[in-house]
Formats: sequence, structure tokens, C-alpha cells
Amino acid sequence: MVLELTRSWVVGLALVRRSPVPVELPWGMRVDVGRPRERARYVLLRGDEDTLRDIAAHAAEPTSRILTFLAPERASAVLGPAWQLRDAELLMTAPLRRIAARVPDDYEVDTVGDGAVTHVRVRTADGETAAAGYVAVHGAVAVVDRVETYPTHQRRGLGTLVMHVLTEAAPASGARSAVLSATQEGRALYTFLGWVPRGSLAVFVRLSH
Repeated sequence: MVLELTRSWVVGLALVRRSPVPVELPWGMRVDVGRPRERARYVLLRGDEDTLRDIAAHAAEPTSRILTFLAPERASAVLGPAWQLRDAELLMTAPLRRIAARVPDDYEVDTVGDGAVTHVRVRTADGETAAAGYVAVHGAVAVVDRVETYPTHQRRGLGTLVMHVLTEAAPASGARSAVLSATQEGRALYTFLGWVPRGSLAVFVRLSH
């Protein structure tokens, strides 16, 4: 279940971020992101040290990333000093259900979709973006990404509002459940909203030397 969930997350994330379609490989998936901050993304779906070692030998471009379910300490020992442990992607899931989203006074919600990706923004009356987030649907899974509330607008329920609007929009595209990658800062909000941890991917970045 976790492996299929991870596959859906990788594909949905590529949709949301306008990256190339992920390539399915025997050990997992590769996304040729092609951006300065992330040249390529290698997601290992098998917890195999030999496979990790082989992939690292071919992923020589600086800023390439490897994501693995192996424990960070084990993966670090295999990868060596050329790879830096950046963080952990905690995959969390939740069933989709319609929740009436309450919009606080002095804010309005702007939802824009192109069939593949829906972008939600919460704005002030004068047009300033206060909070935002994205969702893309892959099969029956909605992938939520980049939910953010800007500092001067925090603690007003805007993050919850964005999450409710995103997950309300997804069922229209055939989604029945949702997945996201939670940062350390976002986990409290998602847990409060009923999201459940499913697995943690250690993220390593290839250094420039």
C-alpha cells in the first residue's frame, strides 16, 4: 500500500510542479526535473543498499536528489560524503470528505484549475496573497502540495481553509483519498485535520564537490 501511495505521490507531484512525467524503473522512479535547485529526483521504492549504491554512482549531477525508505543512518553510510541528508518527506494520507470551509472576514478565496492542477489562493481585500496551496489528481489519489500561510497572516485559520478547499475540489476529478508530504512545521496542522503518517522518505542531495 505504501509503495503504491508513493508512486501516486511522485506522479502527482510532477503534475503540480510541471516536471516531466516520472520514469518507472525496476527499483522505483526517476523524475528528470531539470532545474538548478533539483536536477533529477530518484525515488527508491525498494529498501536495498546495493541498489542505492548503484543509483548514487549514476546520479552525479549536483543538486540531484535521492529519496529512500532506508533509515537515514544506513543510507548515509552507503552514499558517503558526496551526499548530504537534507530532510525527511513524511507521507501522510486522509480520506476525502466535504467540509464547509469558513472564510474569515476580510479574506476571499480564489480557485484556478486547468484540468490537471488546482491552485487555491486566499487573498485580502486589496489583493495580497495570504495563503495558498495546490492539488493534482492521479487516478483515485489527490496529491496536495505547497500549502503555505504567509507570516503576517498566520494563526487565523487560513491553512485549514486552504486544505478544506483543496480537498473539496479533488473528488470532482475522481479522487477518493489524498496524500501529501509534510514538513516538520506542517505536521501539527495535518494531524489536527485527521491526516495519518504512512512512511518517511529520507532525502539526500548531491553536493557540488
